[in-house]
Amino acid sequence: MSPVFDCRDETQVLPGMRQARQAIGRGDLIVMPTDTVYGVAADAFSASAVAKLLAAKGRGRQSPPPVLVAGIATMRALVAEVPEPVERLVEAFWPGGLTIVLPAQPSLSWDLGETRGTVAVRMPADRIALELLEECGPLAVSSANLTKKPAAVSIDDALGMLGDSVAVYLDGGPAATGVASTIVDATALVGAEPGPVRVLRDGAVSREALRDILGDLLEPDTEPEHAEAANRTPMEQGSGGDPDAPAGGSGA
Repeated sequence: MSPVFDCRDETQVLPGMRQARQAIGRGDLIVMPTDTVYGVAADAFSASAVAKLLAAKGRGRQSPPPVLVAGIATMRALVAEVPEPVERLVEAFWPGGLTIVLPAQPSLSWDLGETRGTVAVRMPADRIALELLEECGPLAVSSANLTKKPAAVSIDDALGMLGDSVAVYLDGGPAATGVASTIVDATALVGAEPGPVRVLRDGAVSREALRDILGDLLEPDTEPEHAEAANRTPMEQGSGGDPDAPAGGSGA
């Protein structure tokens, strides 16, 4: 059985983090707390590790995972461009529950799945997660649940669904909010004629808060399916709110 480390106990933090780093380095999976829901994580630059992550969840390459980062400096290395409105979003909501989809840096040698040249990035507001990201680099992270099952809000939820497909479990206690991150598609901001930012999934950051930052750059609230989209599990949405759309991705 895979080890579980209670990171609320300081005597378990160091051995837990050490084993988690080693597992990531071997190309294995870990489960870790975030500020939204629990996430299952893999080395973002290991295609075989990302494939393990998708297989553990019962997902295919059409549902690429987002990438968690330790800060905007790492984000800049992963995306082709950070438009000024995105900088405002980052300043307002990072670390926190906002995932931003942008065109990926074309020079990167990684394989997250069928991304259509995009990457979904987020900086979580969680001490354990941020420490791992600082030490291991960007991690591909999806909600720690099986496809079409509720997102894991406790380590027991994740353990019950993912079992020994995960090498190390880091327990941070009950999820702070249990609400998955909001996902926005900001790819239209990159180019000669900027388009609107689209909300792909309603979550931890409200549309009202987004509009306070973006103003008219945020799409109008006219789509009736938004309420349904908000109730989907974190891996049931890809780009554009289509569960099978390859660009962007979704997760913790």
